[in-house]
Amino acid sequence: MWNIDLYSIKNEEQFYLKKFESGGYDIILKVVVFDLGGTLMQYVGMPYSWEDFYYKGFEKIIREFRYPVSQDVVEKSFQMLKEFNPRIHYREVEYSAEYIFTKILEPWHMDIPVQSCIEAFWRGLRLKAEIYPETINVLQKLKEKDYTIAALTDLPSAMPDEIFRRDILELLDYFDYYVSSTVAGYRKPNCKGLQMISERFSFPITELIFIGDEEKDRRTAINANCKFIWVQHTEKNKGSIDSLYELLQVLE
Repeated sequence: MWNIDLYSIKNEEQFYLKKFESGGYDIILKVVVFDLGGTLMQYVGMPYSWEDFYYKGFEKIIREFRYPVSQDVVEKSFQMLKEFNPRIHYREVEYSAEYIFTKILEPWHMDIPVQSCIEAFWRGLRLKAEIYPETINVLQKLKEKDYTIAALTDLPSAMPDEIFRRDILELLDYFDYYVSSTVAGYRKPNCKGLQMISERFSFPITELIFIGDEEKDRRTAINANCKFIWVQHTEKNKGSIDSLYELLQVLE
C-alpha cells in the first residue's frame, strides 16, 4: 500500500511535499500527468488493437463518396494501415493522420480531399467515447488542491488530434497542458512528451508524477526517471491501484 507524508513548504509559492515510502523517494508534487485512454476514459467495446474495424472505415469512404473501388484495393490499403499500427508493428515516431491516409489511399487514385476521407473513415468506426464515472470528480478535487494537471496520450493510429479532442471535450478544461503523440512527434515509451511538459512548467522531469494504465506508460516514466502510478480499472497488478479515487488517497 502507498504510504505518504505531507509537509507544507512556503517559498515563492505553495508546494506539496509528499513521500512515497514504497518507492523510497521524497518528491515535491506539483505537476501530475495523466495518460487518457484506459486511465481517464475509454472507447467502449474497442479491443487492444483496432485493425478489425478498419474495413468499416473504408466502407464508409466508399459509401459516402460513392467511389467504386475493388476489394483487392481495399485489402491493400487495409494491410498498409496495419503496417502503421504500433500495436502490431512497434514504433515510437508518430505520423500524422494526413501522412498515413495519403499513403494508404494512393492505390485508390482519388481526387477527394484526404481530410474528407479521414473524417469519413472515423465516422465509419462509430466510436463511443466514455469518460470513467469518477474522472471528473477526481480532476476537480486535484484542482481544488492546486495541482497542475497535464495530459500525455498516444492517439489511436491515424486518428487526427482534433477528432480525439472532440471526444474528450469535457476533460480539456481541467488540463493546464495537453500533449498528444502528434504534438510530441513521438509515442510512448519515448519520454519526449514528459520532457515537453517539464519544460512548459519549468519543472524537473524527475519530479513529475505520471499516471497511466499500460506497461508502456510505466516504461515512459522509467525513461524519464520520474514517479509512476499504475491505474488499472479491470485487472489489478501488484503495485497498481484500481480506482482514481484511490489515487486521491495516494496523493494525500
